[in-house]
Amino acid sequence: MTIKADSRHLYLQVIDRLKGDIEKGVFKEKEKLPSEFELAKLLGVSRATLREALRLLEEENIIVRRHGVGTFVNPKPVFTSGIEHLTSISSMIRTAGMEPGTIYLSSTESFPSDEDIKRLHCNKDETVITIERVRTANGVPVVYCVDKVPTKYLPADFFKRQEGSIFAAIEESGEIRVTHAVAIIDPTGFHEVASPILECGSETALLVLKQSHFNDKEQVVLYSKNYFRADKFSFHVVRKRV
Repeated sequence: MTIKADSRHLYLQVIDRLKGDIEKGVFKEKEKLPSEFELAKLLGVSRATLREALRLLEEENIIVRRHGVGTFVNPKPVFTSGIEHLTSISSMIRTAGMEPGTIYLSSTESFPSDEDIKRLHCNKDETVITIERVRTANGVPVVYCVDKVPTKYLPADFFKRQEGSIFAAIEESGEIRVTHAVAIIDPTGFHEVASPILECGSETALLVLKQSHFNDKEQVVLYSKNYFRADKFSFHVVRKRV
């Protein structure tokens, strides 16, 4: 298993070796790697070289290091999407060859909070509908969704519905079209509400995607806060040189 020297920096060779071993199943998903001392000895490199390789592998989200516990192999995300595309969660799940599902938790109508007024640009006397759902892939919970929509943008019978796209409901009248969204992604650890709903342990990180959706008149018609399991989802963006 010792690294064979070539012209590249030694830590790059270590990275390639560990990636290859993970791909081959030598080290399996969620499995704890040998200690730094053992791994450096197996690879025939210094601990300083190994640490640099592990640091870069952690940046790539291939491994995770837990202080006082050890280093573990991160599961590969099942779903991936370009964040520049306004793609539905159902489409992402279908693209991965799995069946999307929805578990409705609640739908409530209330007057907006101060935060709702800022986010949705609504008046304090206009009501807002809050929808809580869990999105599943082949029956497994993968995303916890909290969506807020000014009541005026939804059909009158919306509360009677237990399925269907919120986008489709907003656009049903033909007077509104969702054209774009502004998104913020925040990584977070254990969340007291979302993690139990998604059946996550304390070691499973979440990606929180906060999105304000706009129509062609630059009005916010939907605010979403979605908690994605980080071991199931990854997002990327294409950046072009200007």
